[in-house]
Amino acid sequence: MAAPDWYTINNVDELDTPALVVYPDRVKYNIGLVKTMIDDVLRLRPHVKTHKSPDVSLLMIKAGITKFKCATIAEAEMLGMAKAPDVLLAYQATGPKLSRFVQLIKAYPQTAFSCLVDNEKTAKAIADQATEQNITIPVYIDLNIGMNRTGIVPAQALALYEACAGLVGIQVLGLHAYDGHIHDADYNARQQRSDDSIKPVLKLADDIAATGYSKPVIIAGGSPTFPILAKRPGLECSPGTFAYWDRGYQLAFPEQQFQTAALIIARVISLPYEGKICIDVGHKSVSAENELSKRIYFLNAPNLVFNSQSEEHLVADAGKGHQYKVGDILYGLPYHICPTIALYERAITVENKLVTEEWKNIARDRKITI
Repeated sequence: MAAPDWYTINNVDELDTPALVVYPDRVKYNIGLVKTMIDDVLRLRPHVKTHKSPDVSLLMIKAGITKFKCATIAEAEMLGMAKAPDVLLAYQATGPKLSRFVQLIKAYPQTAFSCLVDNEKTAKAIADQATEQNITIPVYIDLNIGMNRTGIVPAQALALYEACAGLVGIQVLGLHAYDGHIHDADYNARQQRSDDSIKPVLKLADDIAATGYSKPVIIAGGSPTFPILAKRPGLECSPGTFAYWDRGYQLAFPEQQFQTAALIIARVISLPYEGKICIDVGHKSVSAENELSKRIYFLNAPNLVFNSQSEEHLVADAGKGHQYKVGDILYGLPYHICPTIALYERAITVENKLVTEEWKNIARDRKITI
C-alpha cells in the first residue's frame, strides 16, 4: 500500500481520523493555473462554496483576484472579514436573510456586496430596506438558462431589468446566468450546450443596452464550462471547485489540469470477517449523495470494492488473503469536494510531507457573527 510521493505524510500517525487534509502548494498551483486560463484576472469571480476558508480566500486576494461569489451569508461574511473588494451573494435575499444581508453591508463597508433578484416583488423589498437604512444595494438579475431552480427566463427579463432600474435603493449592475445543468464529459457537447445557453443572455444584454442603459455586466458559468466561457470576451466567470478539485471533476473534465489538493485521511478500524475491512469514513465524513462506488477513491488502495456505508463506517471487500491491518492509513480523494468540506470544521495543512497548521472552514457554519 505504498503511497505515491506527493501525498505522503511523514507524521500521519499523529492524526485522529477521519481528517480533512489540504496541501497549500497544490492550492497555490491551482490559483495560478486558473489565472492563466483567462485573459484578464478582473474577469474571474470564483465561488467560495468549495473551500469555505478565509486562508484560501486570502491566497486568491494575494494573487490579484478581487471579485468573489458565494451562496450564504456566512460565506459572504467570511469574505468581508478577508477584506475582499467585491462580493456577490448568488442568492435572492428574502425574509430574515435580507435583514442579515443589510447588517452585513453595514458591518463591512470596505467590501462592495451585491445579491440576486428574479422578481419585482423581491426587488422592491430589497429597495425598501435599503432606503430605510440609507444605503444602495447593487443587484444582478438572476436568469434561468436551463438549471430550472431559480431565475427568470431571458426572454422575460428586460421588463424586470427596467422595473429594477426605476427603484430607489437598488442599483442594477447586470445579469447572472448559472449553467450548472451543463456537465457533459464530452468537451464538444459541453461547448455546444454552453454556446446555446449563453446566446439568449447575450441578446438580452444587447437589448438592455439598446434601450439606453449601460451594457450590463454578465456573470456566467461554473467549473465545467469555465474554459469555454473564459474564451468569450467581457464575461465574468465563476469557477469554484478548482481551488481543491476532486475525483469527480478530475475524471469528467481532463482538459482542466487542476491538481487535487484536499484528501480525507482514514484508518482501517476492523477486520470483521475474511476478505472484508472496515474504514472510519461514514456519511458524516464524505459526501454521500453519489452511488456507493463514487463517494471516495483511496489513492493507496484503489482496488477496494465498497459493500456498505453508514454514519461512521465504510465496509469494503479487500479480497481473500489481503494484507490490510487494523490501524493502516488510507488516503481518500472525495468525488464531490464541496459538500465534503462542509462536514469538517477545519482542514489540516500538509507541507513538505509534514502536518503543519490548520485552516478553519469558518463559512461551513450558518452564522459567523451576523
